[in-house]
Amino acid sequence: MKKLLLSLCALVVLLSARADEGMWIPSLIGKNYEDMQRMGLKLTKKDLYDINHSSLKDAIMQFGGGCTAEMISPNGLLLTNHHCGYDAIATLSTVKDNHLDNGFWAHSMAEELPCEGLTVIFLQKIVDVTDQVKEATANTAGERYNKAFQAAARKIEKEASNEGQYVANVKEFFGGNQYLLLIYKRYKDVRFVAAPPRSLGKFGGDTDNWMWPRHTADFSMFRVYAGKDNQPAAYSKDNVPYKPKKFLPVSIKGEHEEDYAMIFGYPGRTNRYEVSYGIKLALSDINPSIVSIREKRLAIMHAHMAKDKKVYLKLTSSYSGVSNYWKYYIGQSEQLKRLNIVAQKEAEERKFDDWANENENYYMGLMDDYKTAFDKYAPYAKHSVYYSEAFRASGLAKMGAALDPLYKAMQDKNNNKDSLAKYITALKETRKGVMKSFDGPTEVDVLAEMTKMYYDNVPKEQMPDIYEKTIFRKFGKTPSAYHAYAQYMYDNTFLTDSAKFEAFCKKPGIKMMDDDMAVQYAFSFVHNYANYQPKVEKFMNRRHDLAKVYIHGLMRMNPNRLYYPDANSTMRITYGKVESYNNIEGKHFEYFTTLDGLMKKYKPKSEEFDVPKDLVSLYKKKDYGQYADADGTLHTCFLTTDDITGGNSGSPVINANGELIGAAFDGNWEAMSGDIAFDKKYKRTIVADIRYILFLVDKMGHARNLIDEMDVRK
Repeated sequence: MKKLLLSLCALVVLLSARADEGMWIPSLIGKNYEDMQRMGLKLTKKDLYDINHSSLKDAIMQFGGGCTAEMISPNGLLLTNHHCGYDAIATLSTVKDNHLDNGFWAHSMAEELPCEGLTVIFLQKIVDVTDQVKEATANTAGERYNKAFQAAARKIEKEASNEGQYVANVKEFFGGNQYLLLIYKRYKDVRFVAAPPRSLGKFGGDTDNWMWPRHTADFSMFRVYAGKDNQPAAYSKDNVPYKPKKFLPVSIKGEHEEDYAMIFGYPGRTNRYEVSYGIKLALSDINPSIVSIREKRLAIMHAHMAKDKKVYLKLTSSYSGVSNYWKYYIGQSEQLKRLNIVAQKEAEERKFDDWANENENYYMGLMDDYKTAFDKYAPYAKHSVYYSEAFRASGLAKMGAALDPLYKAMQDKNNNKDSLAKYITALKETRKGVMKSFDGPTEVDVLAEMTKMYYDNVPKEQMPDIYEKTIFRKFGKTPSAYHAYAQYMYDNTFLTDSAKFEAFCKKPGIKMMDDDMAVQYAFSFVHNYANYQPKVEKFMNRRHDLAKVYIHGLMRMNPNRLYYPDANSTMRITYGKVESYNNIEGKHFEYFTTLDGLMKKYKPKSEEFDVPKDLVSLYKKKDYGQYADADGTLHTCFLTTDDITGGNSGSPVINANGELIGAAFDGNWEAMSGDIAFDKKYKRTIVADIRYILFLVDKMGHARNLIDEMDVRK
């Protein structure tokens, strides 16, 4: 590849029609600073990101590996979304002490509950290692590139970790045209502090999800603990609250239309440089497959959860995760079609081709190469989705598949007991994760339906042999065969029996795996998919190689635009303003909602729109205290134009003075195309107003102790 002629630090964004589009790298935010000032920011560059002194980045953390949280007190208290803390809260709940449904408020640190396995990481610094990685990966592509990159990354990360003191990650940016090393500290002692009842934390349920107007109190609070030296430490009763370098002051002055609003967070994944061929495949095969699979899973889970509160608590976190992205893919497809994104991408690609043909022979034929790659992959795309979404929806299938590495290792005579131990450990970890949300009757129904959907939708020539060899031969080729087989499999496996499973782990045997029905089932799918996985991996590698060249070419074609990289679970800053909008039908929506609007939706005993009696009482009294707006109402949520995606859940929304005004938790339906195409007109971020959050903590939870440790500014 030709050397990138322009410094990425000096480049300016492919999709730069508005300042509120873009997920910016904190260490490079200086190039946006004047724009941020024009919009109202009153902080300095170093207030935002500084490796030598405390800055806003020190108050932000990645929470639980998939969300964002922020420090809101000098004593390690953090705020995130309710749905981010959902799994931890559900795990700590029992039918007797149902913190999920009833809410929880710790009125002293002694009442805070340890959360096993929950961690947070704080970013220490970002280092550009582009030259090192490019030297190590020069003249490589495909799998050769992957191996070279991984080796280079491991070497850099090992040195940066300082013998385990830090977590170090080397990440690709701009499709592999830039590489950054991110260094973190991970804290392992995190304790549950507060959350509203589920009826408020998930108010509106699936009906309101991704919608506006919204009235959801989507927040929870936890506390980070450390050793007495303020360094990371495993849970201990002797640990003390973590003392952050920086925490966010909280403003209850209220926000107004056009106010500056900034978000720090860890957006998970965007794909805004995707080409038309990828979007067409998503719309024709991938998204519809995911939606239909998840819709069936949700129906089964819901039916079982409704019958038994224990089952509900066991499955509710998993259900919530499946549901969220079920609706997401529906919305994404709808908005991509509405915006005619395929045609827009095709026009951009023709423009790129014309430029390449006239100016840069190096990029000629790139779009033809893309077409060839997608054409070769298309016959296996649906199979790939059904393998990950349908086959692996079954807990038994996951556990059975986890035995495959052990099985292969035991067939290798060179492996001894010590070398097999790592496979046993991995197997135990998989089972532990599965059994956390495993319910037998639900599993049988899910397994039956997923097995049927796999057969009905994956091309027959790509089918595993378990159907003809076992299912149809033993139970007939009828709709009822799938459920009969699923029950038979469930009744004839050692994987669900803890005593038998432990005995197997102590003395694993090939015959025991051969005779196990769940293992037979899983191996049939795993070994069959192994025939197609190389084709999938070849496509993914080719797609990566092409994207690297394409993004490089776009930068050359548009040298005067400011580029931002796709999200990749690293800290980003986005900035915009508080703003109302008109929807597609032209209906105007204010930038905020109120408790009055929530009460209009209130439906006693409704699964999605019920609220606690305490809130009804407070509403009738209009007892809003210092959290009322100037107009006398209590604002519940508001809108900004900030650019976010999954992973930003829980992100702080910060005003021009660096004060916390809310917690981001969702996007709006009209802009669900955002991970692929940013909609400049309709894109909004939905935010839980900090005043509503503190109102619930104070007035309903009576946890004034938490309010008192914050820096609340009126």
